[in-house]
Amino acid sequence: MLAHLCTLGSALGVHRGGRSNPALRCVPMALSVGDPAPQFTLTDQSGGQVSLTGLSGRPVLVYFYPKADTPGCTTQALGLQAILDRIGDTAVVGISPDPPDRLTRFRDKHSLSFALLSDPDHSVAESYGVWVERSMYGRRYMGIERSAFLVGADGRLEEVWYKVSPKDTAAKLTKALAARH
Repeated sequence: MLAHLCTLGSALGVHRGGRSNPALRCVPMALSVGDPAPQFTLTDQSGGQVSLTGLSGRPVLVYFYPKADTPGCTTQALGLQAILDRIGDTAVVGISPDPPDRLTRFRDKHSLSFALLSDPDHSVAESYGVWVERSMYGRRYMGIERSAFLVGADGRLEEVWYKVSPKDTAAKLTKALAARH
């Protein structure tokens, strides 16, 4: 079970009447190699259900990306698509908060052949510790921290890459799979 670190603080920087609105925030602690992979069942780009347990018995790359069809997310997805023929029976699953129809457009536009899953309530992202407070142009918000996890056939994490670069995801996966043999 994933441990959580809870702190008292201002949730998302929300202020009322000029004062901070304190709220208890629980942030999942980072997962580590050897931990059991958090289980999930999510809707894919075609409306079907995909579960991690349904992919058991083989390695699975579970990667989280912020938003379909943005430059970084496209770079990452195309990099993974390019190595699919070199990673054997390893499954690739991309997860974002996008709705299935947006995932369909993304998959079709770029001819992706792996599953893209919708996590609209970010519950799976939270269980993997990648739903985090972010900041852009001084504005704070909650969002996905681009990360990837190699789940072994036994359901345990073999590799954990938080804050992974879009262009490095495929290279990290191929290197990790080569080191297994």
